[in-house]
Amino acid sequence: MDIKEIKTTGLKREFEITITNKSIDQLVQNKISELAPKANIPGFRIGKVPHNIIKMRFGKQIFGEVVNESLNNASKKIIDDFKINAATQPKMDIKSLDEGKDIKVNYSVEVMPDFKVPDLTKLKITRPIVKVEEKQVEESIERIAKQNSKTQKVDKDRKTKFNDTVVIDFEGKMNNQVFEGGTAKGHHLKIGSNSFIPGFEDKLIGKNSGQNFDIDLKFPDDYQAKELAGKKVVFNVTVNEIREDIKTEINNEFAKSLGLENLASLKKSVKEQIENQHSIQTRSKMKREILDLLADSLDFELPNTLVEDEYQNVCMAMKPNQETLDKKDKANDEGMSKTEKNDALIISKRRVRLGLILAEIGRLNNIKVEEKDTQNAMMQELQRYPGREKEILDYFKKNPDAQNQLSGPVFEDKIIDFIVELAEVKDKVVNTNDLYKEDSINIKDELKKEKSNKSKPKVSK
Repeated sequence: MDIKEIKTTGLKREFEITITNKSIDQLVQNKISELAPKANIPGFRIGKVPHNIIKMRFGKQIFGEVVNESLNNASKKIIDDFKINAATQPKMDIKSLDEGKDIKVNYSVEVMPDFKVPDLTKLKITRPIVKVEEKQVEESIERIAKQNSKTQKVDKDRKTKFNDTVVIDFEGKMNNQVFEGGTAKGHHLKIGSNSFIPGFEDKLIGKNSGQNFDIDLKFPDDYQAKELAGKKVVFNVTVNEIREDIKTEINNEFAKSLGLENLASLKKSVKEQIENQHSIQTRSKMKREILDLLADSLDFELPNTLVEDEYQNVCMAMKPNQETLDKKDKANDEGMSKTEKNDALIISKRRVRLGLILAEIGRLNNIKVEEKDTQNAMMQELQRYPGREKEILDYFKKNPDAQNQLSGPVFEDKIIDFIVELAEVKDKVVNTNDLYKEDSINIKDELKKEKSNKSKPKVSK
């Protein structure tokens, strides 16, 4: 086997692998010798099949196996001998692959850029702190009481109004045909809950118990059921009963109805829940600050393959409503303006740069995702789908790639925790609005941050 480095362009290294016909032929003969003692071919006793017969019968298969093994060995040798720290999966371009001739392959790989991770002990991070006040606890308990309030039938003769709960029968028709999911009897609906399509609950106001009437509506254009989206329908509705809320007394009995010992226990539990929610948001804020600091700290050459892969993802995210028809024949950036494509490239480079920095921090500090970490992440994912736990668990079991996708965020979180331990963290008391301000970061936010930070000095390597 002969390996020559033929080209170096930026982070891309290219090699030429030559495997002589003589060495391939010898490996094929070795394979045949291994198979011969257990070869079972009709007309011959086991272990007595001539080598030339085995080669006639299984030659192409053996040749393929030998070539694959040889190329894998060549790849490993390149990685070891040339000390390649691969950033991407190596690619092999086979130039000649004929039995009886030397095999020639062009091998290319992009290597990790050379950069130095910033001193994490010098990172200055703000930890926003919100003190939970008694008023917040009381307001939360009042909301819980409202959500758990009971209703009673209205005995006096009056019309329905906002916040009433009506017991109704309804039947929906589209083009005079009953459609699936549009019919129910004895349904309890709180007017103003916005649990039905827009306009339905408004038409229930001012009606009498026992009244029957039609409601003409149009489903929203973006309705989840595509067969109903944007379609005109008619609901025939009968109001069977009008009910109103019974004010819930917030006391020990109410706390016990929720499974707690007394009102004091309820207040303590609610306060802890609020504190936990604030803690999650605080960590999210700190994480964003850390990621921004890291992404803005260095400027170095990036592997083109990683940038291109991320660019495709960003382009898709920038066009979430685009139909993906004939996807094989269309680029993800088709139809995007020059400015939009440039913006997508800027975001892609930022994400790749940040990903490489995090990976290097993990490598240098031996931070790894253990099996128990992935299992915990899977359990958290199951909790997001109450009632569908078995279905989701089966999905993970049947799709190893889905399990692997969980490790990325886990790895990132472990690195963030590691950085927080080292960094200079300063607590800052803020109010609730400030803590949750700009809670969602989208692509436009990423772009704005990257462009604004281009004017700041970075360490180049």
